Amino acid sequence: MRYSFKPSGVCSAQIDFDLENGIVTDVKFTRGCNGNTQGIAALCEGMKADEVIKRLEGINCGGRGTSCPDQLAKAIKMAKEQ
Repeated sequence: MRYSFKPSGVCSAQIDFDLENGIVTDVKFTRGCNGNTQGIAALCEGMKADEVIKRLEGINCGGRGTSCPDQLAKAIKMAKEQ
């Protein structure tokens, strides 16, 4: 299933991804640090949702208390709860 998430406290305006059978695929960030968000998306491709959450949750960018990776972890958590 395709999910869209509006992150807060980061440069990215939207995060879209698919979650099927607990596996994360096709992660796309709208805006943000292009190279970094492409890297995050590529590294998460085909990974179990719980593993993505475990690895990315709590990452802090520039003292903001969150980051694009952290926001992706939050988005995946929310998707799993639906």
